[in-house]
Amino acid sequence: MEYKIVYPNEVDKDLTEEDIEMDRRAREAVKVALEKAKFLGHPIAKYDKEKKRAYIECPDGRKKYTRVFLY
Repeated sequence: MEYKIVYPNEVDKDLTEEDIEMDRRAREAVKVALEKAKFLGHPIAKYDKEKKRAYIECPDGRKKYTRVFLY
């Protein structure tokens, strides 16, 4: 199986209308799932681009950064 990353400036030439609609629906589904998790008081996994680390955002707003395990 082969995957291709399509950048925003390439959308018009590489994606069909169906692909664009599928992407829009997928983004909306993720947005709704995150809103639901927040409403229910569940922690949400996020990524800090500045620190280049994953963390868990707690319902009270605290950030718990993940530990790095090297095997």
